[in-house]
Amino acid sequence: MNIILLLIPLSIALLALAVWAFFWAVNHAQFDDLDTPALSPLAEDRPPAAGSGR
Repeated sequence: MNIILLLIPLSIALLALAVWAFFWAVNHAQFDDLDTPALSPLAEDRPPAAGSGR
């Protein structure tokens, strides 16, 4: 029963951390472009640049 006295504040602190992380990500434009990263594996590779030495 005493463990509940530890788990409830711990869960509230983790919830507050998750809410803070979500709003931080929204404010720092992490969710602005959701389509391009999903399509990048489908794009063809670019040819090597001339004079790159490879």
